[in-house]
Amino acid sequence: MNSDQDLCYRVDPSTGILAPSVQCPSPNQDDRPEGCQPELIVVHGISLPPGEFGGPEIEQLFTNRLDWDAHPYFQEIRGTEVSSHLLIRRDGSVVQFVPFNRRAWHAGESRFRGRRRCNDFSLGIELEGTDQDPYTDPQYEQLAAVISAICKAYPTISIRTVAGHCDVSPGRKTDPGPVFDWPRLYDGLMP
Repeated sequence: MNSDQDLCYRVDPSTGILAPSVQCPSPNQDDRPEGCQPELIVVHGISLPPGEFGGPEIEQLFTNRLDWDAHPYFQEIRGTEVSSHLLIRRDGSVVQFVPFNRRAWHAGESRFRGRRRCNDFSLGIELEGTDQDPYTDPQYEQLAAVISAICKAYPTISIRTVAGHCDVSPGRKTDPGPVFDWPRLYDGLMP
């Protein structure tokens, strides 16, 4: 599915926009605290409804347009206002909700290397999936390509500052789950 052209991403540090990507602006964002810049990438896993893939519900959640009555699970998250910088779908397509120079609301209560409030200094990348379903080849390929582009644009980020949501919010979050293949991601990031 992927050609070299599909995997050639660019980040404009002045706008925080990833190209090429589908832009789907989320209202759930704000300014980073003064002096904060992206220093961490947090990898997440999400599916809505749980275990279902390919529908519009993730985009609807991140843009405050989810029909809370459309599925029983949605009652558990009713009124939630969250976002992520990016979503990588099962087919490898990439959607950007928040520019990288803005704060997305993805990590919640969190800590990385002793620093609290990871949203202040991180980028959130959601992978469409669950803790139990293996992620797809296109997702690993696109994730590695996106992280490489981010590292070029923001020298404060490296492959040593990529963590799972489970790592920054242990005991509270489990994503991207035990099926996420970290060595495969790291292999894809090596020159």
